[in-house]
Amino acid sequence: MFSAKLPNGLTVVGETMPGYRSVSMGVWINAGSVYERGGELGAAHFIEHMLFKGTKKRSASDIAEEMDAVGGNLNAFTSKECTCFYGRVLGRDTDVLARILSDLVFDSLLDEGDIEREKGVVCEEISMTEDSPEDLAAEKSISGFYEGDPLERPILGTARSVRAFDRDQLVRYMRRLYTPDNMVIAAAGDIEEKALIDLLSESFTAEGKAEREPVEFSFHRPGKRAFFIPKDIEQVHISVCLPGFKKDTKENYAQLLFSNAFGGSMSSRLFQRIREESGLAYSVYSYPTAFMHSGFLTMYAGTGPENAVTVARMMMDEVESVRRSGLKKEELSRAKDQLISSFLMAQESTAARSSAIGRAQLLRGSHLTEDEVIERISSVTMDDIAAVLPTLTNTEDISVAAVGRIAKSEKELKSIFGIDRKDGSK
Repeated sequence: MFSAKLPNGLTVVGETMPGYRSVSMGVWINAGSVYERGGELGAAHFIEHMLFKGTKKRSASDIAEEMDAVGGNLNAFTSKECTCFYGRVLGRDTDVLARILSDLVFDSLLDEGDIEREKGVVCEEISMTEDSPEDLAAEKSISGFYEGDPLERPILGTARSVRAFDRDQLVRYMRRLYTPDNMVIAAAGDIEEKALIDLLSESFTAEGKAEREPVEFSFHRPGKRAFFIPKDIEQVHISVCLPGFKKDTKENYAQLLFSNAFGGSMSSRLFQRIREESGLAYSVYSYPTAFMHSGFLTMYAGTGPENAVTVARMMMDEVESVRRSGLKKEELSRAKDQLISSFLMAQESTAARSSAIGRAQLLRGSHLTEDEVIERISSVTMDDIAAVLPTLTNTEDISVAAVGRIAKSEKELKSIFGIDRKDGSK
């Protein structure tokens, strides 16, 4: 792996992968929903959409045709902490991808007509989330967990905030955050260090300094919150957020292993008890989410309305069981083997390598080697798991969302999760 600074202050990280013919490259920007100010709710995501609508040099169709001509692909995503524009081409066409990415992030037109049309597209995307009960349950439980914190903000914004955007507002947002010193370019695959640095120095020449103000994170508020959302659908979707740990900590690696053993694999406790032994859910799992300032653990299950109470009770019973007894040595060992294998297999993808080093460099200011990641996973002990269990199984500070036909089960669900109106039930 290598890293360098371009003359304008833009950081480049790369990894040459011998034997590969493709290159994956991404432009990572410190511009996620946590950095939005008043009236900007959803701006980061909306701008991500807008940058594909045309630049000073290329129309939207030009961008698509250039990528198609080299058999490449181009995409983007927005998260709470960052935005990324990325693509993949054959190594011989790296210059095409680099110049298009530069054009997108520094020279997009933000045409007023395109802005008005795209408002409808993004509002439909918001409606899609509302129509996806699994996504809706997750979104509601996360927003409740981070109530009052910048991490509460929905990435997509709301229909009302999106409809209110104007061009000047979006331009101000980009001038504040879309600057070289607030970006990282990551590339992996068929690349050579000097040639890549020379190409990027030529392609990414914009100047400017970010005006990123410090964000005051308050972390999640103590207490219980619940959202019971009636929908006439076939399943009840239950999402529960429990306290967790932030990125780049020893505790986060213990959290990863715990979640894998608890609900992140086919051999996990949640999967085995609720799906295999009881046959009460097709989809049941847990997963950790780690931000730079905090984190959480999510449990999810989708089940028929007649089984919602039973499944919710099983979920909480498993939390209590692991809180009392901890994990077994064989569970931790199996989780380590699985995570290490999954990690190593992911390294065989240029896209995964580019993404991993780009995100890490942007958010942490450095990136780990394969050996360092494996060492951090391997070094987690039973004592480390025991140390994080009181936090990961703290059911006094949770956020719950249930979506579906819940009229007959809402009272019992509240009882199982220890929720009443004064605790924040909605």
